[in-house]
Amino acid sequence: MKSALLLFPGINRDPDMARALEIATGARPVPVWHTETELPQGTDLVVIPGGFSYGDYLRAGAIAARSPVMKAVVEAAGRGVRVLGVCNGFQILTESGLLPGALMRNAGLKFVCRTVRLKVENDATFFTKRMKRGDVLPCPVAHHDGNYFADEETLKRLEGEGRVVFRYAEGTNPNGSINDIAGIMNERGNVIGMMPHPEDRVEDLHGGTECLPLFESIVQEVVA
Repeated sequence: MKSALLLFPGINRDPDMARALEIATGARPVPVWHTETELPQGTDLVVIPGGFSYGDYLRAGAIAARSPVMKAVVEAAGRGVRVLGVCNGFQILTESGLLPGALMRNAGLKFVCRTVRLKVENDATFFTKRMKRGDVLPCPVAHHDGNYFADEETLKRLEGEGRVVFRYAEGTNPNGSINDIAGIMNERGNVIGMMPHPEDRVEDLHGGTECLPLFESIVQEVVA
C-alpha cells in the first residue's frame, strides 16, 4: 500500500508517524510538502501528523487547513481515499471541514503530555479492524488544544451513527472533551481524526506495542 505523509512548517511528529507506518506496512510513506497541489499517484492513505503547524497561530490547524495541498486532500477524501489525522492533524481536519466540530483550548488551559487510557468505540473502521469494541489501551497525548466540542445536533449524529471511534477511558480525559471523545470519523467512514498519538506506542522502545494493531488495521483494510 502507498501512504502520503503531509508536512507543514511546525509539524514535528512526522518521523514518529513514518516509523509506525513503516513497521506496519513495510514501506516508508511518501513525504508531501504543504505547497504541493497533488498527491502521489496511487495513494491509498493520507496521514496528517501532529505538531504545531504554523506555530498554531490564529487557531491550531487553521492556516494549514488553507494550504494548497489540502485542496488535493479534500478531493481525495471525496473519492474515498482514507485520511488519518493525529493531534494537529485532527485539528487540521476539523478546520478544513473534513470532520465536524472543533478542538478548543484544554479545559485546564495547560499543555498536557502524559499517557491516557484509550477506549475503542467502533471496531469496524479502517483504523480499528484489528481491535475489539471496548478494548482499552495505553496511548500518549501531547497537546494544548485538544478539547473536542460539537453542537448538540452534531454530537447527536456522531453518537447515533457510531462515528465516535475513540474515547478517553477510566477518568483519563486530559482536556475536557465533550463525552470523553478522543477520535471521530466522517459520515462516509474514510476520514478519521484523533488527539492521542498511537504512533508513539508501536514498538518496545516506546514501552509497549499496544497501538500497533491500529496501523496494521490499515493494511488489512487496503489489502482486502
